[in-house]
Amino acid sequence: MAKEESRALAIVFERDAGPGVFAQASGARGVDLDSWIFDGRTAAPRELNGYDAVLVFGGSMHPDQEDAYPWLAEAKALLRELLGRGTPLLGVCLGGQLLADAVGPPSRRAREPELGWYEVELTPEGKSDPVLGPLAPRFTAFEWHRHEFRLPRGGIPLAKSAVCLQAYRVGDTAWGIQFHAEVTPEDADAWIQDDREKQDATRIVGDFDAMRKRTRAAMGTWNELGRGLCDRFLAAAATRA
Repeated sequence: MAKEESRALAIVFERDAGPGVFAQASGARGVDLDSWIFDGRTAAPRELNGYDAVLVFGGSMHPDQEDAYPWLAEAKALLRELLGRGTPLLGVCLGGQLLADAVGPPSRRAREPELGWYEVELTPEGKSDPVLGPLAPRFTAFEWHRHEFRLPRGGIPLAKSAVCLQAYRVGDTAWGIQFHAEVTPEDADAWIQDDREKQDATRIVGDFDAMRKRTRAAMGTWNELGRGLCDRFLAAAATRA
């Protein structure tokens, strides 16, 4: 069990891409989860050294769009600082890309967007990882991304799909995942709806109504997996506190 005073921070870039079921996992573990809408203008709820773990979530922007979103550079610098402190970190999709960028090499556009459900296979290193290991040997993941992270310098690859690297670890305290283990049924539904008019999504998804139906049917099992992943991350973070 986590200590009663344990506290974590969720860094959120868009309101429909927040901590989702990770908030449920945090509450069940007795971890107080603060949410910080990161836009370069709003300060964190408290001093960052007051948090036992930091979770960084997704967004429709891409990690190389610093001209349009100058605060992306600030986010990368912040994550670089937290890595240096040894703060336990978990980056999801864009969050995982920014975390990887903080170490380098930079993230890039994926050769093919992953929009929907994809098979993910754990690497040999992933099978023994405390956070990803219980998902071995493979699982079907909900994805919604057009960019991908590359393995950070000194990082360990934990999982992959046919398209790209899906998870990594840096040291013993920082994880990045490309798939959306945190997503709620409502947010997934909104993402599918928002992409109906995008050409690449039309090509990949095809029947959006069928995608929504499949996603709604799969969300119960997927959310259980997500809560378990977050719980294991918080357990790992607690050992570092």
